[in-house]
Amino acid sequence: MEILIPITMFAMIAAIVIAPRWFKSQERQKLQETLRASIEKGATLPPEVIEALTSDVKAPPSPYKDLRSGIVWLGVAVGFAALGFAVSFEEPDAFYPLIGIAAFPGFIGLALIALSFVTRGKN
Repeated sequence: MEILIPITMFAMIAAIVIAPRWFKSQERQKLQETLRASIEKGATLPPEVIEALTSDVKAPPSPYKDLRSGIVWLGVAVGFAALGFAVSFEEPDAFYPLIGIAAFPGFIGLALIALSFVTRGKN
């Protein structure tokens, strides 16, 4: 029974890495099927569509995306801090280590929020 905890942890990490890739491959497969069906019916594809499909360009970073990511990271930090506060009722020595852990996502969130304000005027 004790072995289930590490197995579950590694399975979750694997699922977090594998699931988005699987969904992206499924999306590409459906797009290819749609294009194949349209080509078989005699439709011509404009060069812009072919160029958009072959290029793997990500959207440029935007201040709003940075702001949203920063708020999410701050939420994670507040969650760790709340966990430390809740656990400290039973185990007083657990408060400060969890606050230290909460500092990492907290500072990442603050940096992303500051980045969103710095880059907002440049767009």
